[in-house]
This record gives sequence, structure tokens and C-alpha cells, in this order.
Amino acid sequence: MKIKLINLLIILVACEPAFAVLSVDSNTPKTITADKIEYDVKSKTISTIGKTEIKNENGQTLKLNNSNISKTDGTFSGNNIELWLGSNVYVFADSIEREDNMTIAKDAKFTVCYDCDKIGNAWEIHATTIKQNNYTHMLYFRNPVLWIYNTVPVLWLPYYQMPDPSVKHKTGILMPDLQSTNNMGTQINLPVYISISDSHDLTATLSYLTKENPLFQLEHRLNIAHGEFRTNGSFTHNREGKDRWAIFHNDVFELGQYARASVFLERTSDKTYLQKYGFENYKPYLDSGARVELFGQTSYAVADAHIFQDLTTSGTYERGNITTISGDILPNIRGVYQTNPFFKETYALFNADVLGVAGDQTDMQRLIGDARIVSPWTLWGGNRVTVSLDARYDIYNFDKTQMIDDTQFTGIKSRFLPSGYVEWGLPLFNPSENWTHVIEPRARLTIMPHLDNELFLLNNDSAGALLSDAILFSDNRFSGFDLWENGTFADYGAQWSAFNTNNNISVFVGQSYDFIERADTDPNSGFHNGASDFVGRVEYSNLKWIDLKTRFRLSRDNFSLNHVETSAKIGTARNYINVGHIWAQQFIDLQTRDDDINELMAGVGIQVTDRISLKFNSIYNATLKTFQQHSGGIFYNHPCYYLALSYRRDNAVKEDYIGNTTFQFKFGITIDGQQY
Repeated sequence: MKIKLINLLIILVACEPAFAVLSVDSNTPKTITADKIEYDVKSKTISTIGKTEIKNENGQTLKLNNSNISKTDGTFSGNNIELWLGSNVYVFADSIEREDNMTIAKDAKFTVCYDCDKIGNAWEIHATTIKQNNYTHMLYFRNPVLWIYNTVPVLWLPYYQMPDPSVKHKTGILMPDLQSTNNMGTQINLPVYISISDSHDLTATLSYLTKENPLFQLEHRLNIAHGEFRTNGSFTHNREGKDRWAIFHNDVFELGQYARASVFLERTSDKTYLQKYGFENYKPYLDSGARVELFGQTSYAVADAHIFQDLTTSGTYERGNITTISGDILPNIRGVYQTNPFFKETYALFNADVLGVAGDQTDMQRLIGDARIVSPWTLWGGNRVTVSLDARYDIYNFDKTQMIDDTQFTGIKSRFLPSGYVEWGLPLFNPSENWTHVIEPRARLTIMPHLDNELFLLNNDSAGALLSDAILFSDNRFSGFDLWENGTFADYGAQWSAFNTNNNISVFVGQSYDFIERADTDPNSGFHNGASDFVGRVEYSNLKWIDLKTRFRLSRDNFSLNHVETSAKIGTARNYINVGHIWAQQFIDLQTRDDDINELMAGVGIQVTDRISLKFNSIYNATLKTFQQHSGGIFYNHPCYYLALSYRRDNAVKEDYIGNTTFQFKFGITIDGQQY
């Protein structure tokens, strides 16, 4: 017999993945199938006799024998209960009954791994009783035993309680993990989750180390209607009697539709704490400050301030030549405004930049004003021409600032730079049945006056010019504002592209030509008086299993290779090889060659089975013939649990930190696709 009830129905509330709540709902249709169904109009009670199956609108199924369900008080009882809350979430009980706010299952089994393996459920909890409080959504297990594959009992407790998974947040102990390092010994991490509200929580972790004093970690999270707050901190009082700590904090506030503010803090007690305690920080400095951003349809403005903490031990950083931060930025204000087109596509662009730098017993303030008119045109035959006129004015206020001639200067200096450019391009298409080819020659002439005061500040925000395809067709070939591009120069090159349904290929080659004599040309920059080196890039992707990109610089004299950067990904998302390589010749001067930069990065991922994978990553310095760092591991992802055994080796040497090898073991439960 099969009856569909409209006004008196059973709702199975899915407390995934946990126990089920049975209650009465008069609006949601359900289906009850049983050998016999009786309804007592006076007591408003449904009774089923024999095998009974109840399905709710979510497709969840309850099978039982001889049930009684009351609409008036919500009481429920039945025998030989089988409940499927999902494809793998399963509850079995000899009997079940509900009284008041408590649902009680006797001689019960619970698992979220039902039928996930041919050899049996990965784990089950057997208990004499499982009770659920329908108000607090807590589960109470009496004499629970954890069984592995229904064969091996691995854990017994006299009593255990847990929230059912309908509870998103609940204070409790999380799964610990274990790691071991050659410098710090064995480390056991014991995390505790503390729920304050649905949008406010924190995780406190106590780490026990065999070769050091305990480490305390705290992660705090708070979301509000128009903002979020995130804080990570750690502290230890080591065996040498020193307090070592770090704090990372980030707040973001949405100030309406067109404004946003943020506050950020990055600070540590010393230069080696983060590396020594395994926090994997490889930045040469930490940045703290605040930022306010304003948005418009054709405008943007930002005001920010930065206070830096240098983590390097010299002028170079362990992973390459990176200029050390010198001085704090207080403040930095930038604004950009673009007008609507005056006629056709011609528009004006205005920029303003205010910068204050304080540090090293010097102060400097800088004001930049820039106004530009840009007029792009599409002419006969597909020719594209863009004409631009630009005027820039800089004002600097120096206070005991070291200048380029090694003198200290206090006062105001200014400079004015008018410029303009004309750029031409002609894309030529050749579509065919299998491939579409595009060839586009480009040329650009940038005109600037040749000024003597192109640079008067010694410590500036520009690291210099390094020729690459990325800076061609730009009116400022330097990386910052303080260095000025100076004099007239031309950029020219050509790009060929070909594509079809499954493949994309692109090749670009170009060169720059300076019409004036360059002052103090860096022998490693690729610029020369007159024609520069040749630069280019090659890209290929078949949109399935390979993605290749490389950029290069060739000598203008003999086309020998001076610089090359390559990255490639070969394979699928599960089986792949990632390769990156940087090589560049280095000269101290035009006649003296230094050690080349030669660094190789590689990553490998192998999916051994559907559940077992191997991963490995490495950075190798071929110049020094040593690995800078490498890591790897074996990972097992079961539908119901996961295992990970990984290692990381860091060969950095800095003050009291001398390389470190870390092994880590993790185990956790997977419930409904979420790892715990």
C-alpha cells in the first residue's frame, strides 16, 4: 500500500552527517510505503505495520518495521531502523523512539562511509544508545566503539558527545597533527576550535616540541555585514630565554559601493623566527600599514601608508638579488581620472601621486602631476594609429637626503618632462579551414627632451631598467617614478599568432633604439647606445595538456642568448610536470663577467590510483650547485578520511637559522566532502 499525505506528513531533517530528527510538518509532501497503514483521526496518529519506507522531498530514505507517528506531540517509535541521509551517510538501530526533545536509538550504528569500499565501510561507530537533543543538536553516544572496516575495533569510550553536522560551528578539539624537524625535534600540534557565533570564531593551537619550549598559535576570524577581520599570531619563550613571536593581521571594510578601507599588520620579533619555526615565509620584508580606495566609473584613488620590517641580512635576499627596502612610506596618495571621449575615441587621462619616505635619518616628499591626451584611430586597410601628448611635473622636498653625487641636500627640487608618442600597428588575418593566422607589425616613436637632471636622488624607488618584451611600447621603461626615461627612442617588433579549436601559438620579437647617448648604461640591462638587444616571447597551449611560455633576450651583435625565462606545465590536473627556469648572463662592467644567474624550478604530480597521489617541488640553484628548497609527499584521499606524509627541506642560511628538514604526518576525517 502506498499513500501520499498532503496535510499530515513526516519530515526527515537531515543533520548531515549525523542522526536524523523526525518531526511533523503540514506543508511538505512525503511518501510512506508500508504493508499496512492506519490513521487514527481522534489521536491524529499514523501506525504502520510490517516493512515501512518513508521518503522525504530531499530523497532521504527511512526503512523500519511497525512505526507509530503522532502529529500532536511529535512522538515517534519504530524497530529495525535503517536511515540513509545521503549516498554514504547511514544509521542503523534496533529501535528508535522520540519523546519531547530527545530522539533515542538503541543498539545503533552510524557511519558516513556506507558502501564506500568493496571490503566494507571504512569506519563505523557502534553504541548501545545514541541520543540526539533536537534543540541543542548534540549527539550523545553511550559505550561507543570505533570500528575499522567492520573488522577491527580501535577505540572504546564509556561516553562521547559531539554536535550533529547541522551545527556549522561548535567549540571542541580538532584533529592533531605531527611533524618532525632536524632543528626543533618532534612537534605535536593540538588545535582547539572555539566558536563565538556563526560569524566569529578562533583556533588556538598548542605545539609541543621536544628540542624547544612550547609554541602557542592563535587564528582569529570575524565577519561583519560589510567587512572581515583576520588575525594570525604565534608566541614562544625559547630555551635561551628569548621571547619570539609573529603577528599577521588584515582588516577589510566596505565603505559603500565606491569605497573600501583596509588595515594590515605584519611583524615579527626577529629576522629568522618565521623560518626557524616552519611558517614558510620567504619574503624579504614584512609590510604594515593602511589603505583607503575610492572607485568610480572612470576614476580611481588610493591613499596608503607602509611601515616595513627588513628580514634580510645583507643587500641581497637568499632567493635572488632583491633590493632591500629602505625607509617607510608615509603617505602614498595616487589618483587616476579618465574623461569621456571628446570626439571619436579621443580622451584625456590625469594622474597625481604624492609620496612621503622617512627612514635612515632622511625625509623626502614627492609630488607628481601628469596629464595626457590619447587619441586612437583605425584608418584605411585596418591600420591602427595612436597619438598621445603628455606633460609631467615633479616636485621634491628633501631633508638631509643623499644625492647622486654623494652629497646631502635639504630643500626643494623640481623637473618638468613633456613627451609624446605615435604608435602604429597593422593586424593581418589569414583564416583557413584548419588554422587562423594573424601577423601584426608594430612600431612606436616616443619623443622626449634630453635633460641633465634625469636622476638626482641616490636611493630611489626604481631598480633601473631591464629590457624585456613587457616594457616595449611603453613611454617609461623604468620600474618606478624617480628614474626618468630620457630622450627620444623607438620601439618596433612583430607578432605572429595562429590558433584553431585546440591550439594557440604566439611568437613576438622586438627591439628598442635610443637616438641619444644613454648615461651610465647598466651592462646587464640589454640597452645600448643606439639599438638594444633583441627581446621576444614564445607561447604555446593546446588547451588540454601543455602550456608553454618563454621570454628571452638575444645579443644585438651576434644573436647569442643573454637572458631566458621559461615556464611549462605538461599533463593534466592529476598527472603533471611543472618546470620553470631562469638563466641570465651577469657582468660587473662591460669587460668583466660575473657568475650567471641559473635557477631551475620543478614540480611533479603523479596520481598513482584514484586515491593515492605523489607530489614533489624543488628549487635548484645551478650557479651554486645546491638545492635552495624542495618538498614532497604522498597523499591518500579516501571518501571518508585522508592521510598525508610530507617533507620540506630549506637550505637557507641566515643568522641563527641554518637549513631545516621537516617531516609532517596528517590524518583527518572527511564528511560530506569536507576535511576535518
